[in-house]
Amino acid sequence: MKLLKHGAWAQDTFTPVADDAALPHGAVIVSLTRFQKDREALLERNTPLGVRLQSHENPELLGDDVNRLSLVALEFPKFRDGRAFSWARLLRTRLGFTGEIRAVGDFLYDQINYQRRVGFDAWEVPDRFTLEDFQRALTEMTNVYQPSTDGRKTIRELRAGI
Repeated sequence: MKLLKHGAWAQDTFTPVADDAALPHGAVIVSLTRFQKDREALLERNTPLGVRLQSHENPELLGDDVNRLSLVALEFPKFRDGRAFSWARLLRTRLGFTGEIRAVGDFLYDQINYQRRVGFDAWEVPDRFTLEDFQRALTEMTNVYQPSTDGRKTIRELRAGI
């Protein structure tokens, strides 16, 4: 898998760590279960910390610690499971999260523009995926029907001259 951040290839500086594995030095991504179990020790490390949430895990479970995280990875177990869209929007709007929101798992090319609109700013993509694919995914939709975190005017607003 390759990592796209802000429209460019990026080196992933975070190491995913299994629930039963020792913590390496540096930035890590842990499960919500591991975060809740080892919260104090993880936060005391004073290194960048990420939490990977499964689609059924609400980001509100992170509590006030959400803004102590550098990254929240939201999992798409199947492309048709869209809960991560709601979680990203909740992170950006209600929880005020300003760190990286990363899309991981089984999502489609067609979903990338919508993911960006709700707050995603990083994507784990297959090796065959290109920057041209990414740019095309972001520009194929010129108008939108639903309001979102990106502030774009909806088709209704455009028609009404708002």
